[in-house]
Amino acid sequence: MTHLRQLMLDELQRRNYSPSTVRCYIHAVEDFSKYFHRSPERLGPSHIREYQVHLFRDRKLSAGTIQSRSAALRFLFVKTLRRPYLLDEIPFPKRPRKLPTVLSPEDIARLIDSARNLMHRTMLMTLYATGLRRAELCHLKVTDIDSERMVIHVHQGKGSSDRDVLLTSKLLETLRVYWR
Repeated sequence: MTHLRQLMLDELQRRNYSPSTVRCYIHAVEDFSKYFHRSPERLGPSHIREYQVHLFRDRKLSAGTIQSRSAALRFLFVKTLRRPYLLDEIPFPKRPRKLPTVLSPEDIARLIDSARNLMHRTMLMTLYATGLRRAELCHLKVTDIDSERMVIHVHQGKGSSDRDVLLTSKLLETLRVYWR
């Protein structure tokens, strides 16, 4: 392991970045270094600019992917190598905003009614009514449902944060039928 890689890992861990972010950042810096066949310590603003153009033009990566690569390079140069003047030299590309596809109430009813059994029906209703993520649904326990306050407590959701989501009376009844 190179000295620079260890320095970056130390900085990432010191700031308590998630393991997936650490992996993503390390991979992005590796790719940047391989593109120029040099250590990132010896690269500067013109190299960053050329690399970002390469990602868009040659590799045809999405703006979101390039944004995460740019965040990794910002972290490397500003936090690890202590070059704060480079902050403005690493812009984030503009991401197109897409509106989500919104299903009609009839489509939602058809989707939920198409479930083969009570468990699948309950899962679909819970996901739709609460906006939970799939992994959050998988980790739910009976004790997470507070019928008095009409909330479901989500433990360690995305970003390792806890939150409460609203519970509808119809969903509560379905959850009770499933639990029985």
